[in-house]
Amino acid sequence: MATYNKRGYKTPKEKEEKFDGDFIENVNVDEKDSATAGVFNSLDETASKTENWVAKNQKYIFGVVAAVALVTVGYVLYQKFIVEPKQDEAANEMFIAQQNFQKATDGTKSDSLYNLALKGSEGKFGFVDIADKYSGTDAGNLANYYAGMAYLNTGKYTEAITYLEKFSSKDMVLSALAKGAIGDAYSQKNQPKEALEYYIKAAEANKNDFTTPRFLLKAGQTALTTGNKTDALKYFTEIKEKYEATPEAANIDALIGLAQ
Repeated sequence: MATYNKRGYKTPKEKEEKFDGDFIENVNVDEKDSATAGVFNSLDETASKTENWVAKNQKYIFGVVAAVALVTVGYVLYQKFIVEPKQDEAANEMFIAQQNFQKATDGTKSDSLYNLALKGSEGKFGFVDIADKYSGTDAGNLANYYAGMAYLNTGKYTEAITYLEKFSSKDMVLSALAKGAIGDAYSQKNQPKEALEYYIKAAEANKNDFTTPRFLLKAGQTALTTGNKTDALKYFTEIKEKYEATPEAANIDALIGLAQ
Protein backbone atom coordinates (compact mmCIF):
# COMPACT_ATOMS: atom_id res chain seq x y z
CA MET A 1 0.00 0.00 0.00
CA ALA A 2 1.37 3.37 -1.02
CA THR A 3 2.16 5.98 1.60
CA TYR A 4 2.04 9.73 1.11
CA ASN A 5 3.72 12.49 3.10
CA LYS A 6 1.35 15.06 4.35
CA ARG A 7 2.09 18.65 3.38
CA GLY A 8 4.21 20.30 6.04
CA TYR A 9 5.26 16.98 7.50
CA LYS A 10 8.70 17.05 9.22
CA THR A 11 10.80 14.15 10.30
CA PRO A 12 10.65 13.93 14.07
CA LYS A 13 13.75 15.00 15.96
CA GLU A 14 15.74 12.40 17.76
CA LYS A 15 14.80 12.06 21.35
CA GLU A 16 17.08 11.83 24.30
CA GLU A 17 16.04 10.35 27.59
CA LYS A 18 16.56 12.59 30.56
CA PHE A 19 16.49 11.35 34.11
CA ASP A 20 14.73 13.74 36.43
CA GLY A 21 14.22 12.36 39.85
CA ASP A 22 11.79 9.43 39.75
CA PHE A 23 10.96 9.40 36.08
CA ILE A 24 12.56 9.62 32.66
CA GLU A 25 11.21 12.08 30.16
CA ASN A 26 11.92 12.39 26.49
CA VAL A 27 13.74 15.57 25.41
CA ASN A 28 14.11 16.73 21.82
CA VAL A 29 17.77 17.44 20.84
CA ASP A 30 18.41 19.98 18.07
CA GLU A 31 21.63 19.36 16.15
CA LYS A 32 22.20 23.14 15.86
CA ASP A 33 21.96 23.47 19.64
CA SER A 34 24.48 20.66 19.98
CA ALA A 35 26.95 22.35 17.58
CA THR A 36 26.60 25.71 19.36
CA ALA A 37 27.26 24.05 22.67
CA GLY A 38 30.38 22.51 21.19
CA VAL A 39 31.65 25.91 20.10
CA PHE A 40 31.08 27.37 23.56
CA ASN A 41 32.79 24.39 25.14
CA SER A 42 35.76 24.96 22.84
CA LEU A 43 35.86 28.65 23.78
CA ASP A 44 35.67 27.76 27.45
CA GLU A 45 38.63 25.40 27.04
CA THR A 46 40.66 28.08 25.21
CA ALA A 47 39.85 30.68 27.85
CA SER A 48 40.80 28.25 30.56
CA LYS A 49 44.15 27.52 28.91
CA THR A 50 44.80 31.26 28.54
CA GLU A 51 43.99 31.87 32.18
CA ASN A 52 46.31 29.06 33.20
CA TRP A 53 49.13 30.45 31.03
CA VAL A 54 48.67 33.94 32.48
CA ALA A 55 48.66 32.52 36.00
CA LYS A 56 51.88 30.59 35.39
CA ASN A 57 53.65 33.49 33.66
CA GLN A 58 52.29 36.48 35.53
CA LYS A 59 55.68 37.37 37.01
CA TYR A 60 57.19 37.45 33.52
CA ILE A 61 54.28 39.50 32.15
CA PHE A 62 54.46 42.02 34.99
CA GLY A 63 58.21 42.23 34.50
CA VAL A 64 57.85 43.05 30.79
CA VAL A 65 55.18 45.67 31.48
CA ALA A 66 57.32 47.23 34.21
CA ALA A 67 60.38 47.28 31.92
CA VAL A 68 58.46 49.01 29.14
CA ALA A 69 57.10 51.57 31.58
CA LEU A 70 60.57 52.14 33.01
CA VAL A 71 62.09 52.68 29.56
CA THR A 72 59.32 55.10 28.59
CA VAL A 73 59.66 57.13 31.78
CA GLY A 74 63.44 57.05 31.50
CA TYR A 75 63.33 58.36 27.93
CA VAL A 76 61.00 61.21 28.89
CA LEU A 77 63.18 62.18 31.85
CA TYR A 78 66.35 61.93 29.75
CA GLN A 79 64.89 64.24 27.10
CA LYS A 80 63.61 66.75 29.63
CA PHE A 81 66.49 66.93 32.07
CA ILE A 82 69.54 66.05 29.96
CA VAL A 83 68.97 66.51 26.22
CA GLU A 84 66.96 69.74 26.31
CA PRO A 85 69.27 71.59 28.75
CA LYS A 86 72.29 70.34 26.78
CA GLN A 87 70.73 71.57 23.56
CA ASP A 88 70.07 75.03 25.05
CA GLU A 89 73.61 75.20 26.43
CA ALA A 90 75.10 74.25 23.06
CA ALA A 91 73.00 76.87 21.25
CA ASN A 92 74.23 79.55 23.67
CA GLU A 93 77.83 78.46 23.19
CA MET A 94 77.51 78.60 19.40
CA PHE A 95 76.23 82.16 19.14
CA ILE A 96 79.68 83.83 19.13
CA ALA A 97 81.11 81.21 16.75
CA GLN A 98 78.27 81.84 14.32
CA GLN A 99 78.90 85.58 14.47
CA ASN A 100 82.57 85.08 13.62
CA PHE A 101 81.64 82.73 10.78
CA GLN A 102 79.20 85.25 9.33
CA LYS A 103 81.76 88.06 9.48
CA ALA A 104 84.28 85.78 7.75
CA THR A 105 81.89 85.05 4.89
CA ASP A 106 81.47 88.81 4.45
CA GLY A 107 85.19 88.95 3.65
CA THR A 108 86.53 90.83 6.70
CA LYS A 109 89.83 89.23 7.76
CA SER A 110 88.24 85.95 6.79
CA ASP A 111 90.99 83.47 7.73
CA SER A 112 91.42 84.78 11.27
CA LEU A 113 87.67 84.94 11.79
CA TYR A 114 87.19 81.42 10.47
CA ASN A 115 89.84 80.28 12.94
CA LEU A 116 88.04 82.04 15.79
CA ALA A 117 84.81 80.37 14.68
CA LEU A 118 86.57 77.02 14.75
CA LYS A 119 88.56 77.38 17.97
CA GLY A 120 86.36 79.76 19.98
CA SER A 121 86.63 83.26 21.38
CA GLU A 122 85.29 85.51 24.15
CA GLY A 123 85.18 82.59 26.54
CA LYS A 124 82.91 80.57 24.26
CA PHE A 125 83.58 77.32 22.44
CA GLY A 126 84.23 77.21 18.71
CA PHE A 127 82.58 74.81 16.32
CA VAL A 128 85.17 72.08 16.87
CA ASP A 129 84.55 71.86 20.62
CA ILE A 130 80.79 72.24 20.24
CA ALA A 131 80.65 69.37 17.74
CA ASP A 132 82.66 67.23 20.18
CA LYS A 133 81.18 68.17 23.56
CA TYR A 134 77.58 68.44 22.38
CA SER A 135 77.43 65.56 19.94
CA GLY A 136 73.95 64.12 19.74
CA THR A 137 72.28 67.52 19.91
CA ASP A 138 70.97 69.57 16.99
CA ALA A 139 73.52 72.29 17.76
CA GLY A 140 76.35 69.75 17.84
CA ASN A 141 75.27 68.39 14.47
CA LEU A 142 75.06 71.88 12.96
CA ALA A 143 78.51 72.66 14.35
CA ASN A 144 79.86 69.87 12.12
CA TYR A 145 78.52 71.71 9.08
CA TYR A 146 79.96 75.06 10.14
CA ALA A 147 83.31 73.51 11.03
CA GLY A 148 83.47 71.74 7.66
CA MET A 149 82.70 74.92 5.76
CA ALA A 150 85.22 76.93 7.81
CA TYR A 151 87.95 74.36 7.12
CA LEU A 152 87.02 74.34 3.41
CA ASN A 153 87.38 78.12 3.25
CA THR A 154 90.76 78.05 4.99
CA GLY A 155 92.19 75.41 2.66
CA LYS A 156 92.13 72.48 5.11
CA TYR A 157 90.31 70.11 2.84
CA THR A 158 90.80 66.81 4.69
CA GLU A 159 89.41 68.34 7.88
CA ALA A 160 86.54 69.82 5.88
CA ILE A 161 85.58 66.40 4.54
CA THR A 162 85.78 64.85 8.02
CA TYR A 163 83.33 67.31 9.58
CA LEU A 164 80.98 67.59 6.61
CA GLU A 165 80.60 63.80 6.46
CA LYS A 166 79.47 63.83 10.12
CA PHE A 167 76.71 66.29 9.35
CA SER A 168 73.19 65.11 8.58
CA SER A 169 70.03 67.10 8.06
CA LYS A 170 66.39 66.64 7.10
CA ASP A 171 66.67 70.01 5.38
CA MET A 172 67.30 68.84 1.82
CA VAL A 173 68.86 72.10 0.65
CA LEU A 174 71.36 72.19 3.51
CA SER A 175 72.07 68.50 3.01
CA ALA A 176 72.75 69.13 -0.69
CA LEU A 177 75.07 72.03 0.12
CA ALA A 178 77.06 69.83 2.53
CA LYS A 179 77.47 67.10 -0.11
CA GLY A 180 78.46 69.66 -2.71
CA ALA A 181 81.04 71.14 -0.31
CA ILE A 182 82.57 67.68 0.11
CA GLY A 183 82.81 67.56 -3.68
CA ASP A 184 84.59 70.93 -3.63
CA ALA A 185 87.07 69.64 -1.03
CA TYR A 186 87.86 66.56 -3.12
CA SER A 187 88.22 68.73 -6.20
CA GLN A 188 90.76 70.91 -4.37
CA LYS A 189 92.61 67.75 -3.34
CA ASN A 190 92.80 66.84 -7.05
CA GLN A 191 90.55 63.81 -6.63
CA PRO A 192 88.03 64.35 -9.47
CA LYS A 193 86.45 60.91 -9.25
CA GLU A 194 85.41 61.47 -5.63
CA ALA A 195 84.46 65.07 -6.39
CA LEU A 196 82.16 63.98 -9.23
CA GLU A 197 80.52 61.39 -6.98
CA TYR A 198 79.56 64.02 -4.40
CA TYR A 199 78.49 66.59 -6.98
CA ILE A 200 76.03 64.05 -8.38
CA LYS A 201 74.77 63.24 -4.88
CA ALA A 202 74.29 66.93 -4.22
CA ALA A 203 72.46 67.49 -7.50
CA GLU A 204 70.11 64.56 -6.87
CA ALA A 205 69.51 65.23 -3.17
CA ASN A 206 66.69 67.66 -3.77
CA LYS A 207 65.58 68.83 -7.19
CA ASN A 208 65.26 72.62 -7.06
CA ASP A 209 66.35 75.70 -8.99
CA PHE A 210 69.08 76.61 -6.51
CA THR A 211 71.26 73.60 -5.67
CA THR A 212 70.47 71.26 -8.58
CA PRO A 213 71.79 73.35 -11.52
CA ARG A 214 74.71 74.52 -9.36
CA PHE A 215 75.99 70.99 -8.78
CA LEU A 216 75.01 69.69 -12.20
CA LEU A 217 77.29 72.38 -13.61
CA LYS A 218 80.15 71.32 -11.33
CA ALA A 219 79.52 67.67 -12.18
CA GLY A 220 79.62 68.45 -15.89
CA GLN A 221 82.80 70.51 -15.61
CA THR A 222 84.49 67.79 -13.55
CA ALA A 223 83.45 65.08 -16.02
CA LEU A 224 84.76 67.24 -18.86
CA THR A 225 88.18 67.64 -17.23
CA THR A 226 88.48 63.88 -16.88
CA GLY A 227 87.65 63.33 -20.55
CA ASN A 228 84.20 61.90 -19.88
CA LYS A 229 82.36 63.97 -22.49
CA THR A 230 79.30 61.72 -22.57
CA ASP A 231 78.43 62.33 -18.92
CA ALA A 232 79.42 65.98 -19.16
CA LEU A 233 76.99 66.45 -22.07
CA LYS A 234 74.23 64.74 -20.07
CA TYR A 235 74.65 67.11 -17.09
CA PHE A 236 74.90 70.24 -19.27
CA THR A 237 71.86 69.23 -21.30
CA GLU A 238 69.79 68.72 -18.17
CA ILE A 239 70.60 72.29 -17.11
CA LYS A 240 69.58 73.62 -20.54
CA GLU A 241 66.32 71.67 -20.65
CA LYS A 242 65.15 71.94 -17.04
CA TYR A 243 66.87 74.97 -15.51
CA GLU A 244 67.16 77.43 -18.37
CA ALA A 245 66.16 80.40 -16.18
CA THR A 246 69.00 79.89 -13.68
CA PRO A 247 72.43 81.62 -13.75
CA GLU A 248 74.10 78.28 -14.48
CA ALA A 249 72.32 78.15 -17.84
CA ALA A 250 73.78 81.47 -19.05
CA ASN A 251 76.76 79.93 -20.88
CA ILE A 252 75.49 76.38 -21.11
CA ASP A 253 75.46 76.26 -24.92
CA ALA A 254 79.23 76.84 -25.03
CA LEU A 255 79.78 74.01 -22.53
CA ILE A 256 77.51 71.71 -24.50
CA GLY A 257 79.60 72.52 -27.57
CA LEU A 258 82.76 71.49 -25.71
CA ALA A 259 81.18 68.22 -24.61
CA GLN A 260 79.91 67.23 -28.08
